[in-house]
Amino acid sequence: MTTETSTPAQRRPGPWRLTGYAAVQVLSVVPLIVLLVLWILGAALVLVWAGLAILAVAVPATRWLVGVHRRMAGRVLGTPLPEPYAPVPPGPLAWVRPVVSDPMTWRDLGWILVATTLGFAVSLLVILLLLVVVTAPVWWFAAPPLMRLRSQVDRFFLAYSRTERLEQRVQALTESRAEVVDHSAAELRRLERDLHDGAQARLVALSMSLGMADATFDQDPEAARRLVRDARETTAAAIGDLRSVVRGIHPPVLADRGLGGAVQAVALDMPIPVEVQVRLPGRPPAPVESALYFAVAECLANVGKHAGARHAWVGLRHERGVLVATVGDDGKGGADPAAGTGMLGVRRRLAAFDGTMRVSSPVGGPTLVTLEVPCALSSPKTTPSSAPG
Repeated sequence: MTTETSTPAQRRPGPWRLTGYAAVQVLSVVPLIVLLVLWILGAALVLVWAGLAILAVAVPATRWLVGVHRRMAGRVLGTPLPEPYAPVPPGPLAWVRPVVSDPMTWRDLGWILVATTLGFAVSLLVILLLLVVVTAPVWWFAAPPLMRLRSQVDRFFLAYSRTERLEQRVQALTESRAEVVDHSAAELRRLERDLHDGAQARLVALSMSLGMADATFDQDPEAARRLVRDARETTAAAIGDLRSVVRGIHPPVLADRGLGGAVQAVALDMPIPVEVQVRLPGRPPAPVESALYFAVAECLANVGKHAGARHAWVGLRHERGVLVATVGDDGKGGADPAAGTGMLGVRRRLAAFDGTMRVSSPVGGPTLVTLEVPCALSSPKTTPSSAPG
């Protein structure tokens, strides 16, 4: 689940730069026509390998050139337009289904038809107004509205509308809510199992030991003392089990020392050196703090189990309203977030707060996991539980 953060409006370019954009748009008409022909040829030959090979070239080339126009449209309109494509998994043929099923693929093709006709005419008009002596004074005033018109058309095709973004947002929230409900139910079952198999069993044994001690105290005081000593040991073990369960819900070190201190405590327990850098001017809300702590702890656990690393590092910072945690190691790489349940659990934790997880792990390393959660920080002297809401 991706997170879209608000971006401040940019300063709009003047007539000279707008005319430069128009020149780029006019010059790109020929490449766009060539790409359109490649799409048609690839679709016609898709049943044979030649068609897939043509499309394998046409798809990234089209998205790159469309990205250039998308960025120009964002600069003209003063609002950046993010790339709206669905992620494409790695693999020689894994791209086919995501690309074909992505509606933005077909909107790109529709935009090419408009860009090579109406868009070309508007951009060419801007250039002609400048080159013709009689209309040169008009160009200064006509270039901005004409280029904004062209950019609005580009935005219609190349970016999701507000309604579409809201629909995606509702769908993402629905999916994340269902995942969080399932995860919460699983956590409750885990807690019940831990209490039943751990602390409850020890308390039952404690009760039996005390009962036996009470029954044998008059006849055999020494045996009763041994039973009492066993009961004390069982009590200590039960207290340890309860503390373990409590740490799994909300570690005391997190409440006492905050996210940075809690992560440093986890790093000290690692079998390899872990460097921790914390740049947090305050504390995030308690639920976000807990979610990110467990996410970082899970990432470090994966480093210790699977990475084969000699060194790891953790960075915590807050920038532009987003709490960012990076966990890296110099291990063998090749980590796949979809291969195990741990990273999927991390993704679910963060999704509950509209957060994201990105994994970069080429074979041979290094591995870098980036966790981002949008949130505001309290003042350094204010704990999350007491921060004003």
